[in-house]
Amino acid sequence: MKWRYLIIVAIAFGFFAGLVSAETDCGEDTGCIQKQIDELTVLLNTNKGEASKIQAKLKSIQSQINVATTKLKLTEANIKDRSEKVSTQYLVLSVKIREMYMRLRSQPLWISLFSTMNMGEVRRELAYRQDSNETDKQVIVSLVSEIGNLESDKKKLEEQKTQLAKLQADLDKQNASFQATIKDLSSKIAVLSAKQQAIIDARSGSFITGVGSVPIGSDYDASIAGFNAGAPSGSFGVFSFGAYTHRKGMSQYGAKARAESQDFESILEAYYGKRPVNKDTGGDIIVNGNSMNFEDKYLMGIAEMPSDWPEAALKAQAVAARTYAYRYKQEGKSICTTESCQVYSETKANNPPEQWKKAVNDTRGKILEDVVTYYSSTTGGYLSTSGWDTTDKSAGGDWTTKAWESKAGSPWFYKAWYRSGYKNSDNSCGRKPWLSEEEMADIINSWLVLKQGEGSGVDTGRIVPVTISSCKVGGQSGEPYSMSELRSKLSNPVTSISGKPVLTNDGSGNTTNVRFSTNRGEINISGLQFKEVFNTRAPGYISIPQKGFAFFNIERK
Repeated sequence: MKWRYLIIVAIAFGFFAGLVSAETDCGEDTGCIQKQIDELTVLLNTNKGEASKIQAKLKSIQSQINVATTKLKLTEANIKDRSEKVSTQYLVLSVKIREMYMRLRSQPLWISLFSTMNMGEVRRELAYRQDSNETDKQVIVSLVSEIGNLESDKKKLEEQKTQLAKLQADLDKQNASFQATIKDLSSKIAVLSAKQQAIIDARSGSFITGVGSVPIGSDYDASIAGFNAGAPSGSFGVFSFGAYTHRKGMSQYGAKARAESQDFESILEAYYGKRPVNKDTGGDIIVNGNSMNFEDKYLMGIAEMPSDWPEAALKAQAVAARTYAYRYKQEGKSICTTESCQVYSETKANNPPEQWKKAVNDTRGKILEDVVTYYSSTTGGYLSTSGWDTTDKSAGGDWTTKAWESKAGSPWFYKAWYRSGYKNSDNSCGRKPWLSEEEMADIINSWLVLKQGEGSGVDTGRIVPVTISSCKVGGQSGEPYSMSELRSKLSNPVTSISGKPVLTNDGSGNTTNVRFSTNRGEINISGLQFKEVFNTRAPGYISIPQKGFAFFNIERK
């Protein structure tokens, strides 16, 4: 029956193979569709230009689920047909057992020897009884085996149907979210000018692969402690959960905290779903067009994590970096030395710190198979590839205290961004990272003007930071509306905000709505729209520097 079971499994799960991608690397199981569904969360938090891409992905996944449903129905029909045959054969089984029982209870053979039967008849009777017993035994054993296999197949079918139903429900939820997003975008804020889009792009930042060789210093003013201590009463602080991240693979600060209680293989499994295997990694790799030894030179110069971090974290980083570069080595491609690939330092390679050297040597030849080992400094507690990066893998309760990055003390975990770049030495335009009530009201008024087009003679292209002339963002300049001018464009502008805004999220690391109580009543702004208008109008270099998603909170003193 083993072959029949394999056919059933192949029919039930064969459709998953087509969904494997370079980024998800999920393999042939139900997790493959689930991971693709999870990826939609990121896509749903993009602009309208991504709509066709999202729709195509939704249709693709739905198509795969439809194929799976059809094949499961065929499997179910097959099992039903087998069940009917077994029911018929069960009656045969009952008769066979009864006949066997009667033969066993019949007159013993030795009595026949004293009867009128001759020896030829005795031999024939003996042969008949033996043959009947063996045949009946085979029938009984075969039916019992089929009944057992049938019950097992029925159980597996029900499990597969349950999994498929869950996947369909998840997809329906994502589709509903997509349709709501498209509806929202259809009535969204006015089309932004090229200048405004350039400002948004500049404030959204670019992906940073890792924390680097030198720890990021703490910017006290950008922390919640600095806000509580230094901001004037009534001020607003917009704090992002992570930034400059693709939210895939391994969180380096998360690995640092995990290293206090987990070995490097467990850390890798937590972030990539796999444990390392041994490969022949000898030979050279091409780096910026130059060939060098892979293990003894290139990996020694990887400058993506401080060398004084815990040993298990360094080993996890060494395996991740080795795996990421191994593809280039195998394919004979040149790998770059910047954050666009992974940072390599010639100086470090020539004189590697002992801790890093040990991490590379102790994990020599170890890589993760069939996975692209993305990593970044801080993801804000949520990864699109593995979910919530907390001690219990949930966002329940006070999740920020359970986040591994929070436990590691990442300065990027919950931060207000107000400099031209991500370094503490970058220009702040002479500002602190908080806004007055008037400035936050101005953000809301900008949204009202852009969305509703209230007032006459409004030049929406002038809705840029009031400080754009002195603090150029994205190289832009212009003549912005002053806050009072912008108020004059509305028949009922926001002039006061009561209490603290209420924010909601979707449970997947995305802020979905911001609710303000104002003089003109309650105002609800979607998380994505708030991020967009905030990055369009906020003064100085204050921003929410996230691409493709919006995960932030608004504090008020």
